[in-house]
Amino acid sequence: MERIKIKVLLIFAALMIMLPAFADDASVSLSTLVTPQNVSFEACTKTFPMNSERLFYLTIAAVNANRFEIKEIQSKTGYILFSAVGKEFLASVVEIDKYRSMLKITPANNNYFFAPGIVLNMYKYIDINTNEHLQNIPKGG
Repeated sequence: MERIKIKVLLIFAALMIMLPAFADDASVSLSTLVTPQNVSFEACTKTFPMNSERLFYLTIAAVNANRFEIKEIQSKTGYILFSAVGKEFLASVVEIDKYRSMLKITPANNNYFFAPGIVLNMYKYIDINTNEHLQNIPKGG
């Protein structure tokens, strides 16, 4: 019985030591993502290999998936105003060409001191769901 306890403890210790090696991005810790800091404008823009309409819908889904509060959506101009952690952000979708679009997520008050995880989690959600099939949901009735 004592041997089993020692083996389990050794396995647990080995897993704890090796855990950072298996992390998705070991250079970015959780505290770095949630601690407010100065974020560069370049970190607030990203180009995606999809048309602007698809990126707009995936951006709405990313806002929803991160449980941010949508304040306003303007599909004609391609922007979404949302709030996260007590700050308002503007997500703007810009068409580069037929196959590429850019997403800018900037603070509405132009104060770039915020938690970078807000922007990075949105980009990560879009990257993960890039190949998902988008479909219209019929109205109930």
